[in-house]
Amino acid sequence: MSLNRSEKEAVISDVTGLAAKAQTLVIAEYRGITVADMTKLRATARSNGVSLSVLKNTLARRAVTGSGFEVVSDLMTGPLIYGFSNDAVAAARVVADFAKTNDKLVIRGGAYGGKALDVNGVKQLASIPSKEVLLAQLLGLMQSPISRIARVLAAIAEKKGAGAVAEEVSAEAVAA
Repeated sequence: MSLNRSEKEAVISDVTGLAAKAQTLVIAEYRGITVADMTKLRATARSNGVSLSVLKNTLARRAVTGSGFEVVSDLMTGPLIYGFSNDAVAAARVVADFAKTNDKLVIRGGAYGGKALDVNGVKQLASIPSKEVLLAQLLGLMQSPISRIARVLAAIAEKKGAGAVAEEVSAEAVAA
């Protein structure tokens, strides 16, 4: 179905808006994927805050012109799905996880921070833990020394307490 000029301009402005807010773009070829699998992928993407779109490549190229995603305009050929996300790793994780279970989805590349990513770059980006996990790990590292000191102090107090009880018991035994 062909779009008229005003519809094309609307698509370009929508994608330009997505690109302006997004940190990451992942591009994947979806040739041969069933409608049911594509529906699952879209649902997963939506729940993770990823905007997944099938776009005409010429419109996508025009939409990303002047943005940090222009570096991947040479990859925009063939039947592609575009994943934009505000979270730095969400789009990469959604597409990479789906590609693990469905060999018909082929990751072409992506962009993050104005730099083009190849397939391995997208997979490495996908392997980074989420923000919540990283914050939990950082908190664990910060609490570790404090909890060690508390355990040492508790062990010392317990040892002194056990020694004092033993002295009292032996003093009572001598008195008896």
